[in-house]
Amino acid sequence: MTSRILVVDDEKDLVNLVRYNLEKNGLQVESAFNGSSVLPLVESFNPHLIILDLMLPDRSGYDICRDLKSNPETRPIPIIMLTARSSEYNRVTGFECGVEDYVIKPFSPKELVLRVKAILARTAGGASQTLEALQSLQLGKLRIFPEEYRVLVDHQEVSLTHTEFKILMALANQPNRVKTREQMLTAVWQEEAESVMDRTVDAQVKRLRAKLGTARDMVETVRGLGYRLTVEAPVIASSKPAAAPNASLLN
Repeated sequence: MTSRILVVDDEKDLVNLVRYNLEKNGLQVESAFNGSSVLPLVESFNPHLIILDLMLPDRSGYDICRDLKSNPETRPIPIIMLTARSSEYNRVTGFECGVEDYVIKPFSPKELVLRVKAILARTAGGASQTLEALQSLQLGKLRIFPEEYRVLVDHQEVSLTHTEFKILMALANQPNRVKTREQMLTAVWQEEAESVMDRTVDAQVKRLRAKLGTARDMVETVRGLGYRLTVEAPVIASSKPAAAPNASLLN
């Protein structure tokens, strides 16, 4: 079954560029250029994922997101927020509204497609391999071997405790997405989570950072919310591309 993607942005050239890349990768795309069109299109198109601009001419992307997440029928639809606003406040507000991911303009079309595919795989009920089933995973300076409980930083092995490794795995499962302390407690301590205090998470993350050396800054604190493993990708596209997609932007 072909996955359906709804792209909502008032920049038509940007929408054309995103549509081109998504359709090139076998996805079905519908588009909207204002907030009032979103809910009717969601009802008729029934998208598997929504790429939503924050600043629309008639409504805020935050408000649209809240509407979708407050409705039991549309709550499961993952949302990628696409915006030029890159402050911590904007990112945290987006995650609090329930967005799955947050992509900053200007952005890489290739990276956006990869993020879309990763989210679709996670929400497809096991259609893809879990992280634990992979032999290794490369994330920036980090190389993780899940089955062997091994981590390399710049090709040098670092020694982590079982808890530190589980914290790193919890963050690596969803890179660039915030994990709240409550989610970390559940993922790492599981049935013992209720007896573990939030400051224990903070202390363990501090120890993990100290051991990661040059990769320590990849484990980012999102104030008032939790932690995130930040993996940067190169920016190779403008937020206002030419009217026709330029092939040089797509490589």
